[in-house]
Amino acid sequence: MSAIAKLGFLKYRSSTVLKSFKTLYTLPPEKIDAFLTSYEIYDYDWANEEELVAKMGADYYGKIKQKLIDWYSVLNHLCAIGQVEKMYIPPAMDLSKSIIENQLLFEKKLAQDLGLERGHTALDIGCGRGRVAGHMATHTGAHITGLNLDPDQLENARRFAKGHNLPCIFRQGDLNDIPLPFTDGSFNAIYHIQAFSMCKDLKKLFKDIHRMLKPGGKFGCLDYVLLNAYDGHNPHHVDLMRRIKPLLGAIGSPSAETYTRLLEEAGFKILKSENASIDGLQAPLIENADKFFTRMNKLLNALVGCKLLPKHFKTLFDRLTQDGEAFVEADKLRLVTTSHYIVAQKV
Repeated sequence: MSAIAKLGFLKYRSSTVLKSFKTLYTLPPEKIDAFLTSYEIYDYDWANEEELVAKMGADYYGKIKQKLIDWYSVLNHLCAIGQVEKMYIPPAMDLSKSIIENQLLFEKKLAQDLGLERGHTALDIGCGRGRVAGHMATHTGAHITGLNLDPDQLENARRFAKGHNLPCIFRQGDLNDIPLPFTDGSFNAIYHIQAFSMCKDLKKLFKDIHRMLKPGGKFGCLDYVLLNAYDGHNPHHVDLMRRIKPLLGAIGSPSAETYTRLLEEAGFKILKSENASIDGLQAPLIENADKFFTRMNKLLNALVGCKLLPKHFKTLFDRLTQDGEAFVEADKLRLVTTSHYIVAQKV
């Protein structure tokens, strides 16, 4: 990166951090309470619908959907203060580089494997603030449509795309509201990054993705999956999973084998199914993020103690940094990963 590019990036990051800091500073109490309460959805799993109905009633999904919005609307600002504005830990592809640089490396790999080029169209499901979509559009010249549940992130994405003159549009939508609001054969490629643990019915969604792709179109994803070493009868494994699901935003917990099987049943040919991290471990990058936010938390707690910041900063960052070490341990034990990479083609 040239000196001019580095200066521009630092200016952008400073502006982003300042805006998110200001938003967090002025959060009303009811929004803070809604964010903290939203974490309870990660006590459940889509596979156990009976428990969801028993705890939340027949309209459990409507309640979960609102809690997801409550969660994302605050979490995206917390993440933006660090290196995870894109709200995902990337595969560890180059350990000499930062989280942000590894994100860019992965996104370039994804764009290449999807065959994206100028004039193509692609759908980014769970697009967040639109930063991945913006990079994919800039890198390939493709037109990217982003779909996301949270209006706060979509507003941010639209401002970003307009300010950088990007060929991207963003629509509010729910990946569980199937069929998605696009016609048959709309896209050359569809992708998501660590979003489908929010999907109630993967097979149904994969069939709809198949419908929206052009003939020969490709689907790509980086996602959270359970690995073969995970033992649901091992109390320590179960406890680690309980602790890390809120960090990952995971309600569903599919295995890699289940993921690929459901894609094949939906009409896809699997081109790649692999862990994209070096030696299959994300731990170095997870530890990097955890150390940053832990240091930030200590600083903010000190400022709160001096009454230079409102008390809710401590509350928010305490919740954000909770159980980061459990994520590292589960990764090192190879129980779960958020860097399983799949590319599939419509047949």
